[in-house]
Amino acid sequence: MPILLLAQSINEDEAAIQSYQSGDYQKASVLLETLFTKTKNDTYFSLYFDALLKSKQYETAEKVAKKLIRQNPGAYQYEIALAKTYKEEGQQENAAKTFNHVIDNLPKDETVIRELANDLYQIEEYDLAVKVFLQGRKLLGNNQLFTYELVSIYRYKKDKDMLVQEYLNALSVNPLILLRAETTFSSLFEGNADYLILQNALLKRIQKEPQNETYAKLLIWQYLQQQQYDMVLVQLIAQDKRIKDDGTILFDYARIFSTNKAYATAIKAYDYLLSKGKDNPYYLPSRLALVDASYQEMLQGKAEEKEIMAIAGQYDAILNEYGKNTGTLFALRKWANIQAYYLHHLEKAEVALETALKIPGVSDAETGDIKLELADIYVFNNEPWEAVLLYGQVAKSLENQNTGNDAKYRLARLSFFQGNFTYAKSQADVLKASTSQLIANDALNLSLLLSDHLETATDTLALKLYASAELLQFRNLSSAAISKLDSISVRYPQNGLADDILMSKSRIYIQTKDFEKAASLLKELIAHPQKNNWTDDALFILAGLYEEKLNQPEEAKVLYQRLITDFPGSMFTAEARKHFRKLRGDNIES
Repeated sequence: MPILLLAQSINEDEAAIQSYQSGDYQKASVLLETLFTKTKNDTYFSLYFDALLKSKQYETAEKVAKKLIRQNPGAYQYEIALAKTYKEEGQQENAAKTFNHVIDNLPKDETVIRELANDLYQIEEYDLAVKVFLQGRKLLGNNQLFTYELVSIYRYKKDKDMLVQEYLNALSVNPLILLRAETTFSSLFEGNADYLILQNALLKRIQKEPQNETYAKLLIWQYLQQQQYDMVLVQLIAQDKRIKDDGTILFDYARIFSTNKAYATAIKAYDYLLSKGKDNPYYLPSRLALVDASYQEMLQGKAEEKEIMAIAGQYDAILNEYGKNTGTLFALRKWANIQAYYLHHLEKAEVALETALKIPGVSDAETGDIKLELADIYVFNNEPWEAVLLYGQVAKSLENQNTGNDAKYRLARLSFFQGNFTYAKSQADVLKASTSQLIANDALNLSLLLSDHLETATDTLALKLYASAELLQFRNLSSAAISKLDSISVRYPQNGLADDILMSKSRIYIQTKDFEKAASLLKELIAHPQKNNWTDDALFILAGLYEEKLNQPEEAKVLYQRLITDFPGSMFTAEARKHFRKLRGDNIES
């Protein structure tokens, strides 16, 4: 091409594109018509036709499209252009007829089918794009074609029914996309109603294809998302029997149950694994994990005394069978905890932990933890000087470590119980900078409590009563602690401990499982006109009660949201955000 003509062509192209981009569609349509006529380039046609429609030259657009259809039979893009024109004009019947004509005359060409569907997608004709793909499957005799394209459209449209069906169709032959399906469902599904769509579809498929393990895995995942742990276990046991597994899958899921505090289900899972016999590789791990799950369930307050004694007996059996050594140290410590705090055999607990400290090979860190447990039992048993000695040893041997700081805090707390407020405050002030957020928060609360209530003689005397009530509660003497707390306002009516008393009493009622009373006190505390040291604590604890104990998830959601908004710097904010998202229906990885 001569240089002059080439330059002229470039100039025409730039002028046309510039007019189109600036929104002068009337001028652009004239220039683009010339370029298309010269080049027959489909890119120019798309821009030309779009300029005609944007400048509302419908009659011209219709004539151009019909002329090109006559000249190029089978070139579907011109029929799509005509249908689009009818649609823009409001001739819906003609538009539908033209679109359907194109679809009814699809060639057996996978590339053409994809291009046509993509063109329809670009003009937001999503249902027609789906129709093209489904018709294409019939023509090409392959029900697995176009899976990803259809999934993409169904996801965009939030057509959950069809999205489920499409994924199940693909999973029937391609198990490798299971993780992708789960990720898609978890991001799109908004609640149990959506998961029920998946469940119903899966159960129908499983009836037809009972040996399809991919469907079984997806059903297990679906029950897990809905926290229907017993149903998960039913499916897992059926799968275990079907594939003759050694228990690996079930053992992993049992740990998930425990992580999600579904201890009763975890116990059933471990019982099933134990039924496989002592030769099974998961026999001993399951036996140990079963006792631990029972122990954790006991901590949730769901066990009666005979069940607690049975758990202690199981730990005892492990110790008798395997001896007292580093491998069974966990059992000895938990046995001691049960004896002290649940069966009230303090001397047995002391002897057990003193024995644990003599076991060869126990690490310094674990020795520190055992000493703290033993010191707490000394406090519980009204042997404070023995406790002071052990707290001091741990604080010195593990200085600048979390366990050492924990020992210092417990020593400060014991000083507070005893009314030695000056020493308690000096230690709490140092520990406010601890690397452990929990210790730092506890130390801060203690420091603020002492700072706020040592200014007057009345408050100091009231604080001594409060401290003695806290010691009573620490020793698990709940009724005596409540009576002592109630006596404070009677003896010292002008005291400033009202919020602290409400928080202390609410914790006692939570420990004694009187959740309604606890909630009432926490609401009173939160409702006080000015924020106090306990407001964020109270919001988090009350939200937890509503969520886990009182079955009022909407109330819990409101409180978590308030905590996030009003106390962005609270140590509870990150956890509150997780709970809020979970209650809202977001997917949270276990």
